[in-house]
Amino acid sequence: MRLIRIILTICFFVITLNVVAQTDGDTIRYIFMGHCSQPETSNNVDYRLEQLDYSKYTGVWLGGDLCANSMLDYSTVLYLDDLFDLGNPETHWALGNHDARLGNWEWYEETTNRDTYFAYSSHGITRIILNTNLVPTNCEMIDEQYEIISNVCDTISESNYLILIMHHGIWRGVPSLPIPTVIGHSDLVYWNSNCYDVNSTFVNSIYPMLLEVKEKGIEVIYVYGDMGAQQKTFRMDSDDGIHFLGCGLDNNDPDDAVLIFNYFKKTGELEYDFHNLDSLYNIR
Repeated sequence: MRLIRIILTICFFVITLNVVAQTDGDTIRYIFMGHCSQPETSNNVDYRLEQLDYSKYTGVWLGGDLCANSMLDYSTVLYLDDLFDLGNPETHWALGNHDARLGNWEWYEETTNRDTYFAYSSHGITRIILNTNLVPTNCEMIDEQYEIISNVCDTISESNYLILIMHHGIWRGVPSLPIPTVIGHSDLVYWNSNCYDVNSTFVNSIYPMLLEVKEKGIEVIYVYGDMGAQQKTFRMDSDDGIHFLGCGLDNNDPDDAVLIFNYFKKTGELEYDFHNLDSLYNIR
């Protein structure tokens, strides 16, 4: 009987080690948060975000509107950098209108060592971070961003997933999806992906490229953060199988949610789900 107990103890110990190894070494986690600001009178993020332990995640993905006026003062950018480690290559900040509206974008570039739109690939996941605040007066930047999207979609081959991260809802016209303002705060009806085609809306210019990526066997996910006042979370597939996700915070609401991605390196599978922010904040 004693021998059986010893054998069972050893087996349990081995199984536990394997589980720990898989959890710690083989699972990569990312957290996505949108519309992070406190009320308009404050230039801080939601106080709960200041309490989270971000060391649990390989990277932090930010869906914009981090503060009421994120780039009004350089001290605010330093505050955000101290909180989210903006210079970390795995940290991605998609500018929201409250981040971008006062200019000073050079502070973003200095802190992140990147332009306000870029592509990044690691761990079998390629990400394109869009600046959806660009307007026709930013024509050169609009075309550069479009070229990044086009080049990634043309050449992507090694990644298992392509994720587009942005602030605004720009998907109007995608088959089976509701108008963005039904879900969130924005619907950029006149958003164009480039400066040489007035009909270069998301559904006309970007969406067909995403379908080509999907035909290669690569899953495509659109993630945005301009929501929270109406719905807290959004998860829906287009008729063509492109995944659309979103979440956002609003005035410290107890129903606020964030999105957590778990990527399993051994299998190459990506799982994602929404989590109540208060439930994460209460874990010590």
